[in-house]
Amino acid sequence: MPMNGPSELYSLLEKLEITFEYHEHPEAPTVEEAMKYWAGIDSGHCKNIFLRNHKGNRHYLVILYYKCQLNIHDLEQKLHQGKLSFASEKRLMQHLGLTPGSVTPFGLINDKNHHVHLFIDKNLLKQERLSFHPNINTASLIISKESFIRFLENSGNSYEFIDLYDQ
Repeated sequence: MPMNGPSELYSLLEKLEITFEYHEHPEAPTVEEAMKYWAGIDSGHCKNIFLRNHKGNRHYLVILYYKCQLNIHDLEQKLHQGKLSFASEKRLMQHLGLTPGSVTPFGLINDKNHHVHLFIDKNLLKQERLSFHPNINTASLIISKESFIRFLENSGNSYEFIDLYDQ
């Protein structure tokens, strides 16, 4: 079970005066599954990948447009963080309080030490609204790009917008 789940997230978004659209749907642990429920939702849907470096002492959340297909070796070259691998279920719970299939930047509410660094695809800046799971994979939240940046600023985690792929 997530450490701070949806109700804590909704409280924080309210405190930050971030409005959102809530779309409940069946469990959608993958982008392919979530695509079934996105019909009629005007938003830049995102793919979120939780990685660790080879030493296991750095963790990264990579956020990109859902249609993007990246090779991990290409990603290593673009991020300049050395050899990367997918972080374990245990690390995902430890650092973001999330379970597999629910990876989302909203999990940053559980990263009290601001350990996780975010790499966000610059192409997402072209989107007016973005879609993420609300710390569970049975719903999607749609927020404005500006609100997403306000959420990130409030999190205290480091982040950067970079060119992850050519659109």
